[in-house]
Amino acid sequence: MKPGDTLKVKGKIPADAVGFSVNLGCSSRDLAFHFNPRFNESVIVCNSKCSDAWQTEHRDRHLSFFRGCTVKFFIEMLSDRFRVKLPDGYEVYFPNRHGYRRINYISIAGGLKMVSFKLF
Repeated sequence: MKPGDTLKVKGKIPADAVGFSVNLGCSSRDLAFHFNPRFNESVIVCNSKCSDAWQTEHRDRHLSFFRGCTVKFFIEMLSDRFRVKLPDGYEVYFPNRHGYRRINYISIAGGLKMVSFKLF
């Protein structure tokens, strides 16, 4: 993934999900972008990680994900930030704090059962 690329994610959120995360970076220890909707807190947490140390969280109270639903959302890598288009069209932005020019690591964890994902 490089600036200008978009990742389309489609998945099913189980009825008992606490949350899920999508992580983009160079490794699990160095993340440019951690996207983490949390149902138990009704918040989306975004963050980055450097040498296994979490940095300052950004919290957005616009949670348009629901348990028991199939969702589709888009993560776009821009030159200076990441843009996430949520299922209802709302957008979340998070800075590319480390200035990554290429993402070669992705992980999806927690309460999201992947249906498909596509990079374009």
